[in-house]
Amino acid sequence: MAGIRKREEQRTEDTWNLELIYPADEAWEEDAKRLVIRMEAFEKQQGKLAAGSQRMLEILEEYCGLSQLLGKLYAYASMRLDENTGNSHYQQMEGKARTLATRLDGVCAWLEPEILDLDEQKLEACLQENEKLEVYRVYLEELRRKKKHTLPKEKERMLAQAYELGNAPYQVYSMFQNADLTFENVRDSQGRELPLTQETFVPLEENADRQVRKDAFVKLYRGYAQFGNTLAALYDANVRQCLFFARERHYTGSLEAALDASQIPVEVYNQLIETVHRNLPRMHRYVALRKKMLGVEELHMYDVYVPMVKNVSKKYTFEEAKQIVLEGLQPLGEEYQSLLRQGMEQRWIDVYENEGKRCGAYSGGSYGTLPYVLLNYQGSLNHVFTLAHELGHSIHSYYTRQSQPYIYGDYRIFVAEVASTCNEALLMRSLLQKTREPQERAYLINYFLEQFKSTLYRQTMFAEFEKITHERVQAGGTLNAETLCAIYLDLNQRYFGEAMVSDEEIAWEWARIPHFYRPFYVYQYATGFSAAIAISEKIWNGEPHAVENYKKFLQGGSSMSPIQLLKLCGVDMTSPKPVQDALDRFGEYLEKL
Repeated sequence: MAGIRKREEQRTEDTWNLELIYPADEAWEEDAKRLVIRMEAFEKQQGKLAAGSQRMLEILEEYCGLSQLLGKLYAYASMRLDENTGNSHYQQMEGKARTLATRLDGVCAWLEPEILDLDEQKLEACLQENEKLEVYRVYLEELRRKKKHTLPKEKERMLAQAYELGNAPYQVYSMFQNADLTFENVRDSQGRELPLTQETFVPLEENADRQVRKDAFVKLYRGYAQFGNTLAALYDANVRQCLFFARERHYTGSLEAALDASQIPVEVYNQLIETVHRNLPRMHRYVALRKKMLGVEELHMYDVYVPMVKNVSKKYTFEEAKQIVLEGLQPLGEEYQSLLRQGMEQRWIDVYENEGKRCGAYSGGSYGTLPYVLLNYQGSLNHVFTLAHELGHSIHSYYTRQSQPYIYGDYRIFVAEVASTCNEALLMRSLLQKTREPQERAYLINYFLEQFKSTLYRQTMFAEFEKITHERVQAGGTLNAETLCAIYLDLNQRYFGEAMVSDEEIAWEWARIPHFYRPFYVYQYATGFSAAIAISEKIWNGEPHAVENYKKFLQGGSSMSPIQLLKLCGVDMTSPKPVQDALDRFGEYLEKL
């Protein structure tokens, strides 16, 4: 991997400060031992939940304590491994954390069935008798809601142990994607070698030299295609493990099971796809405009990322990126600004790519730690927005963990992308307001349109791919490389329209999407984007109490359902209106361009 620095070559100030979690690996090992001792003691509490309100409180508090300690152990081990996924020491440590997680699931498997066995009147009497139990009311009510999907104790224990096996497709894929898969380098017109990695792919696809873009595109997807049968088998196995757990818990299928965890009606998923389908002509018009502005006879998939507006492509140092983000998010108020500065100055962020580092970007940490950010910063406008995006996640986590007890100290996946995308939308508004030069305004509008394309349209296309493939297995079918490529190519042609040549290599794109190993996750990017556009409009326009209501949303965690949380901000996701409004906004910006 020529040109990519090693981990030990990173400057300390450009890396996250994981020593605040554990000063050394030995301290991690000591906590891991303590967790095992506490788990053994907790297992002996089985059958004692009904002994009275005080015993019930002690059991629930220890249950939360065990989960919080595991979260801390797993966060440290996984983030250390993400620094260099080829590091065998941290591979073992992360594997040990996963094993502890599986063991804890088994140790605690008796708790929820035992709660559900309690007479409702007895449970309510305990809540009334001991006021410290009141904090668990929402948790207990949610358990009762899902009673028909909770199994007897022994079967719950068996499923908890099986989850480690069920996670195998993701673990194998992750190791393949981040540690083992390599690509041929690309040469530019001067014969210089340009390294092709997961992180350099998009920058190479933004290259003004079309041959560089084509070579990177072909070499990347041929890299996946040479392992096509293996990757198809992994994907098929992941779909099947998902269906297994759904059926064991008496759901009609994997989609219902995935959405029920956050109390999201299946209709929300279906109406997202339907609403986007009705608006595909706008997407096709945008693709046709791209073809016209690039001045090409044929528009290919390797022309998707190159800027349509020429001579405005900029590079930003990380210091410049931080200042741009701070200025763009001023409408959120001084308290939010203070948290942004804290994250930027106190080593929440692991900034640059290095050999073996996990690709992409995310917000990490756990309850009781800093809300860390992993980046692979490359200096493009896209990476500036990624900084705003991931800090949105982290500050959402900060507010939630500061405001909620552990039991509600995390937010549901359905709202996970709202804070991050709201940051992006506000940043875009700020940049467009400040920019007077027509060419630069056109560049920014094009960038914003690309966000709609990549988040609302593309993620919905991914969601439809998942729906089709999971339904095929659920109906008794199988998935192989040929089938998966045919499904994906058909969708690509439908979403991009006739102005785009759907090159044969793009049929393999399904193989490089890691989120497919978290089934029915990606649709939430599209719904979250739509909700964020609605919220950002309220904040930007200075609507009374908009920032105040948004802060309540950020503080809510899982103390209420995602649908209820968004209603605090005046957004109803059970209606197609937020998605349609966002697509109408796409149409308006398309007209401006």
